[in-house]
Amino acid sequence: MVSKKFRARGIAATVAVLALGLAACSSDGGDSGDKTPDAGGGDKGGNIKVGFSQLGAESGWRTANTESVKASLTAENGIDLTFSDAQQKQENQIKALRDFIDQGVDVIAFSPVVETGWDEVLQEIKDAEIPVVLVDRTVDTTVADPYVTWIGADFKQEGITAGEWVKANHPDAKIFEMQGTLGSGAQVDREAGFDEVVGAENIVGKASGNFTRAEGKAAMEAALQAYPDMNLLFAHNDDMGLGAIEAIEAAGKVPGKDIIIVTVDGVRDGLQALVDKKFNYVVECNPVFGDQILDAIKKVHAGEELPKETIVVDEAFDQTITQADVDARAY
Repeated sequence: MVSKKFRARGIAATVAVLALGLAACSSDGGDSGDKTPDAGGGDKGGNIKVGFSQLGAESGWRTANTESVKASLTAENGIDLTFSDAQQKQENQIKALRDFIDQGVDVIAFSPVVETGWDEVLQEIKDAEIPVVLVDRTVDTTVADPYVTWIGADFKQEGITAGEWVKANHPDAKIFEMQGTLGSGAQVDREAGFDEVVGAENIVGKASGNFTRAEGKAAMEAALQAYPDMNLLFAHNDDMGLGAIEAIEAAGKVPGKDIIIVTVDGVRDGLQALVDKKFNYVVECNPVFGDQILDAIKKVHAGEELPKETIVVDEAFDQTITQADVDARAY
């Protein structure tokens, strides 16, 4: 396997305080999601009451992240967890956050669906004096000091890394960019980093695939019709890229050859597509960091000082990755 480490802003300082493995990146639903206490039960021995709102389950990355969170935030580890799946709807997530306030939790952690629209509920949380740990994605708010610490990947750097590979290997490519959920931190920052490197003049079109495989397929079907000269796809996550493969093959083209595919995430299915030569380059965004979230929550609850942000060092993979490398992946 050939991998390329990239180092985010201030990583040396923050990793020294809180080592991290992370990430960018849920299907439609009705209500605010399933709120289920951790299997260990309630607050039996002074456990820290934590409300965690996950934005959804839109991708393999998100599923792996949720599994990591639930495996770490357990009664055995001193946590009384209430978990809520927002089903990729901000209104569900805001309702869950207000429910956490009503429950009187000690710490709130959440991965926001989009960046904006949180001012009112974040002020309510602050007024209730409940500390917030932001996970994976960021918020854009007028509320002063809305969270204690943020744990996540440098999404802009992921876009830059993808763009640098494209510029070095396919400088004249006609690029279609498949965006993630519009307004999310992962979409905004990956797009900004990638476009900054490759230049807007090389991007023939853009459309959102909402970070899902089904919508990625639909977006690619439309793009093949609208941009017949397009020969490179940059997808903001693996799942959209995998959906795009289906559309490309159905159109009689060869993914990885007729259309070069660059994605972000590095989940098992994405790296398998790399081994199968259907993807060409994948920038990693590690979802397995539940133990680091646990550590941060305990420190926040204890009143310890934490860095405002902790950024993971990710890898990037090309087609020299082997089947053994993929089989060894934890997600």
